[in-house]
Amino acid sequence: MTSSAIHRLLGLPVLGLVLACGAYAADTETTPVQNVRIDDFAAGKKAIEAKNWKAASDSFANAVAKDPRNADAHNLLGYSLRWQNRYDEAFAAYGKALALDPNHKGALHYSGIAYLKSGKKAEAEAQLARLKAVCAACDETVQLGKAIADAQVAGK
Repeated sequence: MTSSAIHRLLGLPVLGLVLACGAYAADTETTPVQNVRIDDFAAGKKAIEAKNWKAASDSFANAVAKDPRNADAHNLLGYSLRWQNRYDEAFAAYGKALALDPNHKGALHYSGIAYLKSGKKAEAEAQLARLKAVCAACDETVQLGKAIADAQVAGK
């Protein structure tokens, strides 16, 4: 067996772990004090913890309807939609989060993962470049960089 074949075999489980580990939303909020006071936001976070993606997206959709300027709610709406494989809607939500806050580390990270999962590696790499410009050593940057590297090893 060649070394590249071994890397591919080893890379697939690693890629799966990297992508699956995202099932727990990291603390990427830019306004956590305000968000804790929003019932729909709190309900959405609880739904994410329970991996109830439909309930999460419903709650965050309500949150953004009430406060369309909440980048965190748009980001987590995108995150919960991504887990339902509703990529077009997820990208729209991430886009709104980034329009409100172009340096939103969570939206850059999660949209990068969504691009990877939907086979758009170049777009994922572009999000990584933006993340590096915001914070080269942040967890979001490191995690997205690792996911892209693992996808490359896996041949995706």
